[in-house]
Amino acid sequence: MKILVLGGTKFLGRATVQAALARDHELTLFNRGETNPDLFPDVEQLRGDRTKDLAALAGREWDAVVDASGYIPADVRASAEELRERVGRYLFVSSISVYADFSYGPTEDSPRSTLAEGQPEDELMPEYENYGALKALAEEAVTDLYGDRALIVRPGLIVGPHDPTGRFTYWAHRIARGGEFLIPAPPDELQQFVDVRDLGAWMVDLLERGASGAFNATHPGTSRAELVETATRVSGSDARPVWTDPDWLAEQSVGQWMELPLWVHGPDSVGIHRADVSRAVNAGLTFRPLDDVVRDTLEQATTTEDAGLAPERERELLEAWRT
Repeated sequence: MKILVLGGTKFLGRATVQAALARDHELTLFNRGETNPDLFPDVEQLRGDRTKDLAALAGREWDAVVDASGYIPADVRASAEELRERVGRYLFVSSISVYADFSYGPTEDSPRSTLAEGQPEDELMPEYENYGALKALAEEAVTDLYGDRALIVRPGLIVGPHDPTGRFTYWAHRIARGGEFLIPAPPDELQQFVDVRDLGAWMVDLLERGASGAFNATHPGTSRAELVETATRVSGSDARPVWTDPDWLAEQSVGQWMELPLWVHGPDSVGIHRADVSRAVNAGLTFRPLDDVVRDTLEQATTTEDAGLAPERERELLEAWRT
C-alpha cells in the first residue's frame, strides 16, 4: 500500500510510519522538515507547509493518507480537497476532546463540541478552549469530502516513547524519583490513555482493512493504584503515594490535567476517562502491558516544564495537606 503521511516525524506520526515500514508499505512524508528531518532517510520526503503550500502533492496518487497533524479546519479541508481524487482513503486523527459533554463516557455517536461565541475558527486559543470544536469542524471537512472513504480516529491521551507533552511522563518520572508524592484519591479511579505504538500499528491495520467511520481510541481504563504500583515496581523506587482529597486540591487551585496530569475533577469532567472504546476494541485495537509502557516512557521520554507539579509546589501542598 502507498501511504502519504502529513507530518510523520514527531510522535504519533512517527510511530505510524514505523509500523507501516515494518509491514513493507511504501511511505511518503509531507512536512516542513523542521522536526527530526533525518529520522527516516530511506523514505520519500516531500517538503511544504500545509497551511499555505501543498504544491509538492500535486499530480501524485496514494492509496491512503494519514493526517496526524491537522488542527485548523481550513488547513485540513485544503489538504483533503487537494487529495480527494488521488487517494483512496483519508485517515484523520481527531481527539476524544471532540465531544460536547463529559459528564458521562461518550460513544462515537455522542454530540460533538461547537465553537462558542467569539471563539476563532482559524487558531487555537491560549488555553485550548476551542480545541475540541476545531477538531469537530476538521472531522466534518474530511467526512464531507470523502464520505465512506473517511476514517476518523479519536485518541484519548497518547503516551509512550517520544511523548512531547510530559503528561503521562510526569507520573512515570515522578514515581521513579521516589519518596512521598502527591496524588489525587481515590486509588481505584480509572485513567484512560493509549500507547503511541499500539495506536499507530492499529491505524495501519484499519487502512489495510479499508475501514471507515469514527473510533474512540484509548485504553478501557487503568486505576491510579495500578499505575502507581507498576511505576514503582518498574523503576525500583521507594515512592510512597499520599492520596489526597480532590476537593481539597481544587480548593488549593491545583490545575487539572496539566499541573496535575491526568487528573480531572467534578461531575462535568468525569467522562474524559470513561470513553466507550468497544468499537475500537472490536476492530482490533490491542494494548501492551503497562509495565512496558512505563519502562519505555522512562527510557525514551522526559518530563517538560509545561506538565506536572514543580517540586517546590508539591512540597508545599504535601505540608499543607499534613497540617
